[in-house]
Formats: sequence, structure tokens, C-alpha cells
Amino acid sequence: MSAYDQIARIYDPWSRTVVEDVPFYLEEAQRSGGPVLELGVGTGRISVPIAASGIDVVGVDLSAGMLEVARERADLAGAVVDLRHGDMRDPPVEGTFPLVLIPFRSLLHMETDGDRRAVLRVARRLLAPEGRLIFDVFAPDAEDIAETHGRWLEREPGIWERADWNDATRTLILRVRGADGEAEMSLAWLSVPEWRGLLADEGFELDALYGWFDRSPWTGGEDSIWVCRAANP
Repeated sequence: MSAYDQIARIYDPWSRTVVEDVPFYLEEAQRSGGPVLELGVGTGRISVPIAASGIDVVGVDLSAGMLEVARERADLAGAVVDLRHGDMRDPPVEGTFPLVLIPFRSLLHMETDGDRRAVLRVARRLLAPEGRLIFDVFAPDAEDIAETHGRWLEREPGIWERADWNDATRTLILRVRGADGEAEMSLAWLSVPEWRGLLADEGFELDALYGWFDRSPWTGGEDSIWVCRAANP
């Protein structure tokens, strides 16, 4: 069972204010022409708007509970998303795609280089010629850690979040609780130079590195948005 199964019904209320990435990924999907593969599709926060715009989408997630909510969300939007239960390291997907997405920091759930490399290899295998992989991640700064470490904070009405940071191991234990569920999740972050190295090792070249979803260049902030393609042999 995925930890997200336990909070599938409070995930959308918990993340309801996170909307800044949706237009960015929607624009990239429309630019690609589809079909689009999203690894870590969750409740369809990104894939449902893409599908509603007329782009074919395949979404993979490890949480059956989140996929159930995604199906409901797609039905409400009158959209069709091909939702599949599986691990992003070995997704139940064949064929190739002009665009592979891993939004909302989902890659941080891959806590070892082996796991990260497995996802990158899958993405490269599933990319069509000249296709692009786009993902976003973060690396917290000292101020953010100091402000949130070990404290229960009410992120949304009735939904509480606690972050326990370990700067030495660069890991985060994130706890979420609400009336309809609670869960504990583990994440791990890397520096931008380390991501650059992993991508190069796995045969990717960088098209763009943004610091936010308005496409402003990355200049050292916490968030980084990566636009990559398979390097020429």
C-alpha cells in the first residue's frame, strides 16, 4: 500500500492552492501535440486539464486510492485519462511519447541514486525521437528548514502538515493529517549540480532549467524545473 492511499481523500484539499504549475505543464503538453505520459499522476491535478484540452494522456501512479480520485476528477471534467496502477521505476507502459512529465516534486520520493536512475532510464526509453522529459524538484534552504522543522502547521482548514528535516542526510519526513486520513512520507533531495550529473550520466541533455513556472531562469533558488531531451548518440 502506498502512503498516499491513506490521504487520497484529503490530497486535493491539502494541495488546492498549488496551481502555478498547471498552466506550465498544460502549455508543454499542447506544444508536444501528445500523447503525454505522466509518472506520478496522483489525483490527476495535471493530467485531467491536459486531457480536457484534447491531448491524449497516460497516467501512472503507485497509489490505487489516488487513481480512484483521479478517475472521479476526470469524469467530472468530461475528460478521458488512461490511468494505470504501477511504479514509475517500472511503469506498465509501452510505446513512445513526445512528452514525459514528472510534476509536483514526485521524483523526490526516489531516495537513492539507483531509484532515480531507474526512473530516468525508463523515461529515456519511453521518449519519442526529439521527445522531452520535464520534471520539477526542490532543495530547501536553511530558512525554510528553520521555519517548519518539527512543527505541526495547518496548511489548509483542518489539514495539518509536519516536516522533519535532516540536512545531513538531505531527507525529509513529511506527515499529513486530516479528518479523512493521515500519512507519513519520506523524500530526499539533491543539489542542482547533482541532478545535472545524473541526467548527463543517463543520456540526457538540458534544454532549459527554470527557477519557477513563469520560465524565469534558475538562479539558485529552492525550486528547479528541468526540460531535457535524450542526447544524440
